[in-house]
Amino acid sequence: MPVIRSTDATVHELHGARFVAHANPGTGSKEICAWRAEIPGATTGVPHTVSREEVIHVLTGALRFTVDVEAAELTAGDTVIVPAGSRLGVDNPGGEPATMWTVTTVGLTATLADGSTITPPWAN
Repeated sequence: MPVIRSTDATVHELHGARFVAHANPGTGSKEICAWRAEIPGATTGVPHTVSREEVIHVLTGALRFTVDVEAAELTAGDTVIVPAGSRLGVDNPGGEPATMWTVTTVGLTATLADGSTITPPWAN
């Protein structure tokens, strides 16, 4: 039974945010990836197109999500479902940090506006 202790989770930093990987093939999950993202206050995220569906739950604080052209403010306890192929932006316009929990399937990639593709290690 794979158990990932909080002290054993792998931390990655990208575009001003921290991604704390809990479940992925490197930790024993074959199909599902899950991570906590920590977004500092006054952060504008980098829009990207996701290759897989993501379910994102806001744990603390407040975040602005833009999926394609639709934007919504979410606070702790709210969840957004991001369809595969959608353009996603996550911003923290407030002054306080926020955290979110994301679940997706193994193999997620993100394509940036310039056409470059990122294969996040916390989702592969």
